Amino acid sequence: MLNSSLQQLGSALRARKISSVELTQLYLDRIAALNPALNAYVTTNGGTSLAQACAADALLAAGKAQPLTGIPIAQKDIFCAKGWRTTCGSKMLANFVAPYDAHVIAQFNNAGAVNLGKTNMDEFAMGSSNETSYFGAVKNPWDRNAVPGGSSGGAACAVAARLCAAATGTDTGGSIRQPAALCGISGIKPTYGTVSRYGMIAFASSLDQAGPMARSAEDLALLLNVMTGFDPRDSTSLPRDKEDYVRDLNKPLVGLRIGLPKEFFAEGLAQDVAGCVNAAIAEYKKLGATIVDISLPNSRLAVPVYYVLAPAEASSNLSRYDGVRYGYRAPEYSDLTEMYEKSRAQGFGAEVKRRIMIGTYVLSHGYYDAYYLQAQKIRRLIAQDFADAFKQCDVIMGPTSPSTAFNLGEKGDDPVQMYLSDIYTIAVNLAGLPGMSIPAGFGSNGRPVGLQIIGNYFAEALMLNVAHQYQLVTDSHHRAPQNIGL
Repeated sequence: MLNSSLQQLGSALRARKISSVELTQLYLDRIAALNPALNAYVTTNGGTSLAQACAADALLAAGKAQPLTGIPIAQKDIFCAKGWRTTCGSKMLANFVAPYDAHVIAQFNNAGAVNLGKTNMDEFAMGSSNETSYFGAVKNPWDRNAVPGGSSGGAACAVAARLCAAATGTDTGGSIRQPAALCGISGIKPTYGTVSRYGMIAFASSLDQAGPMARSAEDLALLLNVMTGFDPRDSTSLPRDKEDYVRDLNKPLVGLRIGLPKEFFAEGLAQDVAGCVNAAIAEYKKLGATIVDISLPNSRLAVPVYYVLAPAEASSNLSRYDGVRYGYRAPEYSDLTEMYEKSRAQGFGAEVKRRIMIGTYVLSHGYYDAYYLQAQKIRRLIAQDFADAFKQCDVIMGPTSPSTAFNLGEKGDDPVQMYLSDIYTIAVNLAGLPGMSIPAGFGSNGRPVGLQIIGNYFAEALMLNVAHQYQLVTDSHHRAPQNIGL
């Protein structure tokens, strides 16, 4: 069962070959055995999960099952879930129990899925290695000396280690795609606004987007069917009709135009990653695709633009954590100002403080025009580069990350090197486009390599088709780490 697709699990549940309670208990037992070493989960609640599974079994018995009814899903700890501790990986929210469900959580509840628990993450989604979490670093199941990527590293680890059937993540600058690549799984960030941000703890509101993480594109399509949809509670939610993302999975790729940006294959890309990506491109040629050389000239500015805009939005969003209404409050203070100062100083970690200070600086009088407004102008140019590119091609491909997973602690003292881990993913968020990562082999050190697929706005069904057809003729997505008890 642990290596079954979501479709196979759904069929087994509907055929009563296994119950949701039995399947949920299987995963809970694995979490109990493996999570102490991997640290993928922050919170589990077996009683609540099994109660949901029991309710799902009743729906299955009554013939009222939906595709994901009874299937255990892990939720990134950035989504509020009623009655569940929701920490966002921070001391600031270490004891916060959400009083309501995020839209994403409600969608899965309505689909009859089982919430297995909340996965570890970089604090307030700020990081590329899952080392900034207040609850400790997550280990990569392929090599426990390596990082799993971030900020959705706990979710990626849980999927790769078979500690859940699938998981949710969020992507602000690559935080679904990069950990998916480093952990050898599939993950998609949909077009900005297609998944509601209601109840998703904000980092950078114009960039944050929720998406699914699973082992295959077929699984992602089923998950996206549940997650998407208009939500009037989110002002950025797009009023679009629901789509069936499974509909085009089996279309042939003859005539598909794949754009290869020269900027994605320049200096800085590891040779073993380039080799895997080029081999994947060769497979697409065999499937009937044609290659188009393109350029994204302003993509080189994506990282500096992102690290002006994202911290600026974070400094505003995180001002709500002041020790007054909820969250951590310093135990000792003499007046209100000192309570604010001590609560924030003690409640936030180093990376979060760094970004708040940068964001406050670029928004301050005298620097707003020089930094923030200039970054917004370049953001527009980056989006225009993609618009021009999609006049020549249907999808864009390249590496997801410039290297395979780096070692724990390797980049902790050099924030700039850490930030460059997202050099190929950030531009997609700045433009609001959909992007995904799928397994594309293994590097020279045996660690996974990810292939990034970027589509035009609302092209998720095409991207999933492109990924699925590749996965029908390759096996990287079926590979599992050793030492996980399979």
